Amino acid sequence: MVFGTRSRRLVALLAAFAALVLVFAGCGGRQAQTGQQAKTINIGFISWDEDIAVSHLYKVLLEKKGYHVNLQELEAGPMYAGLAQGNVDLFLDGWLPQTHADYWKQYGNKLEDLGVWYDQATLNLAVPKYLTDVNSISDLPGRGAQFNHVITGIDPGAGETRTVKDSVMPAYGLNGEFTLQTSSTTAMLASLEKAINEHRPIVVTLWHPHWAYARYPIKDLQDPKGAMGKPEQIHAIGRGNFSNDFPEITDMVKKFKLNDQQLASLENAINSAPKGQEDMAAQNWVNQNQAVVNTFFHQ
Repeated sequence: MVFGTRSRRLVALLAAFAALVLVFAGCGGRQAQTGQQAKTINIGFISWDEDIAVSHLYKVLLEKKGYHVNLQELEAGPMYAGLAQGNVDLFLDGWLPQTHADYWKQYGNKLEDLGVWYDQATLNLAVPKYLTDVNSISDLPGRGAQFNHVITGIDPGAGETRTVKDSVMPAYGLNGEFTLQTSSTTAMLASLEKAINEHRPIVVTLWHPHWAYARYPIKDLQDPKGAMGKPEQIHAIGRGNFSNDFPEITDMVKKFKLNDQQLASLENAINSAPKGQEDMAAQNWVNQNQAVVNTFFHQ
């Protein structure tokens, strides 16, 4: 009888100890899960080639550091809203002070400007070089029929779309004669290539940096009225508290710089890759440009 009582007490103590172990294990599990969540980063990108390229570059590099990287494509408006709401952690293609001015005015107080990584960004209207008598936007009025009355643009939410529609077209008297046809960057480039292959006139919205200038015989139209705006800077933008939550990545982003040649080669590498192999192309670029990568990334 005495032995049975001790046995029951021993069983009870063992059960209590097991429960305590489970509690601590649960806490440890939650801590590990929290740590894993902290290593997850959501990078948003718009369908501009420089953003696609650098976003895949960051994905490849951050995965080397053990981060789980989610890439999500959005239009510019939802991108800034997502950053402000904390659904997107990092956006690497903020064009300021003009192209994304409206978004920055609306959401900037909830975001972190992590710095400039490219400072020669321009918005442009471009035409094929074989249009030797069209060299300025001021050459377009009266030639609507030659261009089928269309300026071939990109996505409707893009800052350049608003600039062309609200500034360029009124400034040069293009309204009524030209329509800004919005679609996507991919569709615009397909139209450009088709027109060049057929040696037809076309005017498109483009920007620097872009690989199209190396691939196609095109030229920018002069903008004597300055309606396209001054050269801009491309900023990396984080959600609120980004630098506190991702100090390691913040340090990397603030050191990140690419010049025209480096960015063009990265864009070409990513753009030329088969669909689904962008990360492999980014890694190949890293292997071939290790000295550049070493200036901002240390594994």
